Amino acid sequence: MHTDAQITTASAEAPISLTDLGRVRVLRALVERPRLTRSEIVGRTGLARATVGSVIYDLMTAGLVRETAAPGPSGPVGTRSGRPPQLLSLEPTAAYALGLDIGHDHVRAVLTDVIGTVLWDRSEPLAVDAEPEHTLETAHGLVEQAITEVAVPRDRILGLGAGIACPVDKDGRNLYAEGIMQGWVGIRPMDELAERTGLPVRIVNDANAGVLAEQRYGAARSHDDVLYLRLSSGIGAGAICDGRMLLGHGGIAGELGHVIVEHSGLLCRCGNRGCLETVASPPAIAALLERSWGRSVSAADLPGLIAARDRGTLRAIEDAGDAVGRALAIAVMLLNPRIIVVGGELAVATEALFEPMRRAIARNTMVCHADALTIVRSALGDSACVRGAAALVLERVPETLAAATG
Repeated sequence: MHTDAQITTASAEAPISLTDLGRVRVLRALVERPRLTRSEIVGRTGLARATVGSVIYDLMTAGLVRETAAPGPSGPVGTRSGRPPQLLSLEPTAAYALGLDIGHDHVRAVLTDVIGTVLWDRSEPLAVDAEPEHTLETAHGLVEQAITEVAVPRDRILGLGAGIACPVDKDGRNLYAEGIMQGWVGIRPMDELAERTGLPVRIVNDANAGVLAEQRYGAARSHDDVLYLRLSSGIGAGAICDGRMLLGHGGIAGELGHVIVEHSGLLCRCGNRGCLETVASPPAIAALLERSWGRSVSAADLPGLIAARDRGTLRAIEDAGDAVGRALAIAVMLLNPRIIVVGGELAVATEALFEPMRRAIARNTMVCHADALTIVRSALGDSACVRGAAALVLERVPETLAAATG
């Protein structure tokens, strides 16, 4: 039987022994498909049936896997025959993860069980960009509140993941905050949060957290080639190719918002001119309408204007969709995704935005790239980042729990 301390002390980065490999394969299968029969596990892992049986026995004894009967066949009692197959799944309370969404104007925290079910969710509005210390203290307070209110044994918390609205290096230690979150220049949030909470911490850009969440829980489930586009005050993309998240050499892949779409366009906060963010972000669209109408318009007004089918707003959305599609066409040619998931505040426009995106992608790519491509709205909405941050911790569940049973 595992102890809580064993889960905590089993390092997520420790090498996996040959003895653990069978457990890792079985646990990985159960992470990818929550309910499987023994025969399905044999097929997915390539392990011998006897090995699978032995591993499952160990994992059930350790309290990491549960077994339940599959629903029986319908019909009159006399027509039913045979014993229903036994389905195996992870024990939800075997471990937990915490997730943070550090946006420009809020901090949000969730606590999930080992299969990603949200058990606690809270958000605090903040002037994040200008107040890093207050933001980090608020994040710490939310983490402690979650642990206390759900009454989770601290020893079973695998770690804390955070998605932040800023480019992050590959190690998660340094932010590229200049011009984006100016108050955070020189701040190392991963180290700060680890010191405050005493938990292992991982940090990624919010779009990378979003793609992980959509692929695991949302609109891109069952897809291994996914592009997630976040259309907010900042525009960013996260990519999963052949089941693996793409971060790039420095961890800053996916900065689609700074692809130049208008060479003589407005000056961008990054220092370049005509970036996608200056054309297609909600603040940019609101500013365009404000100049046209001669009255105050904010990004917060856009959903209502879209819902009212305001003609000027829809035309601005259409132009933005065309610009987004032209920028996306480059990513589509390079990465060949099967599905593009659109999140962020502008996703509420749906087809008013998506149709010009499709047309622009079709015009600027090869037929073989565009024909099989699907564009959909995020299924998780504003929860994508925080769910993905927690999922970042849960990625190592098979290795961590396998080591805990040794």
